[in-house]
Amino acid sequence: MDLFGTAGVRGDVRTAVTPELAVAVGRAVARDAVDRASATPRDGVVVGRDGRTTGGALAAAVEAGARSGGASVRRLGVVPTPALAFASRGRHGVMLTASHNPPGDNGIKCFVDGVEYDRAAEAAVERRVDADTPPVDWDAWGGRRDESVLDAYRAAVVDYARGFGAPLDGLAVAVDCGNGVGALATPTVLRELGASVETLEGNVDGHFPGRESKPTPESLTALRRFVADGDAALGIGHDGDADRIVIVDGDGEVIHEDTVLAVLAERYVRASDAADPVVVTTPNASARIDERVAAAGGRVERVRLGALHEGVARVRDGAGTVVFAAEPWKHLHPAFGGWIDAVVSAAVFARHVASEGLDGLCDPVTERPYRKVSVPCPDDAKTGAMERLTTTLPEAFPDASVDTDHGVRLERPDGSWLLVRPSGTEPYVRLYAESGDVDALVATARTVIERAVEAAD
Repeated sequence: MDLFGTAGVRGDVRTAVTPELAVAVGRAVARDAVDRASATPRDGVVVGRDGRTTGGALAAAVEAGARSGGASVRRLGVVPTPALAFASRGRHGVMLTASHNPPGDNGIKCFVDGVEYDRAAEAAVERRVDADTPPVDWDAWGGRRDESVLDAYRAAVVDYARGFGAPLDGLAVAVDCGNGVGALATPTVLRELGASVETLEGNVDGHFPGRESKPTPESLTALRRFVADGDAALGIGHDGDADRIVIVDGDGEVIHEDTVLAVLAERYVRASDAADPVVVTTPNASARIDERVAAAGGRVERVRLGALHEGVARVRDGAGTVVFAAEPWKHLHPAFGGWIDAVVSAAVFARHVASEGLDGLCDPVTERPYRKVSVPCPDDAKTGAMERLTTTLPEAFPDASVDTDHGVRLERPDGSWLLVRPSGTEPYVRLYAESGDVDALVATARTVIERAVEAAD
């Protein structure tokens, strides 16, 4: 069974993320918690959910599975995913969320000690689900109780953010929560830090009536107009569970996600006293990140999409110091916790804006035109096509350095780059490219890719 994708289990509640599956996953996580009991000082599984209308029933199903698997359950109720991760420190956690997916979807994310399950832990859950692991004996079933985490989480974010930038002291910020659970955290945190906050779509509603849950330039039209027509220094947009962040400038324009990443990465490196500060990101992230990190005295390591926690662990195993980890829209702040956290990003970024101004943060970042192209490729031709591309792409761009860890990524001396990787869910090979002459770069690369696909088909 291929149960887990790049961000937990996710899909339609009628056919994919069903109550039956939630029971099975809850029981599998419980067995994992019991097996690791000697390594986890606090017993039990914390369970939280976002505001989707199906979340209550699915959370109850996870609870039933976990308790019948021998673990006690602590019910957090409706919380942002980062708050569930915060609560999972020292124990296991299960979050019911489909993040930015439509309201008819839901999903399951598993955590242990504040970190998402890695591939080995996910594989263990899949094996137990496949095996239809039965309940433990009746007298070994776990109990349950309600637990509150929001106050402690918000206070921890405020305390952490005060270590960066400058006091907000009335800084005007608009936050579009998109009817998601970010409404329970980000506006409160920013106000506690001294900001003057206006909230859009700030009621939690699993139908997402205000806009689609995924924050994009198109879905954030109301926020962009509000900021452009008002006095806000910046706007912040979240997805349904508050693990994504989009930043809007004072003119109502969305700041490119890689520019936001580069700004935060540079400042984390400059603030670090580590001998070898490392920023972990993904293969599709811009070379502008490498440029700003290098200028600050750090270096970049890349890891597959959806696996920032694995990249952090790999660098630490090599005795490196990870000061920041991020993929576009999603940031992990290692000194705060091992999970992706857009509430922390909002607080820290706002403090830097108060200190340096938004233009001062973004002006040093070199932005080049960016393209993402999907080239048709049958699933059974992907392996052969990618094997050919490890040779033919470097031949087409002989001045480029080559990295084949996560697809084929070429970086050229002028700072332009391209990445080719197979889609994990659709019959395409994905091409990402960034260059001052991006159309020419894409045209050449696409021809090479199409020839590789044709030869492999």
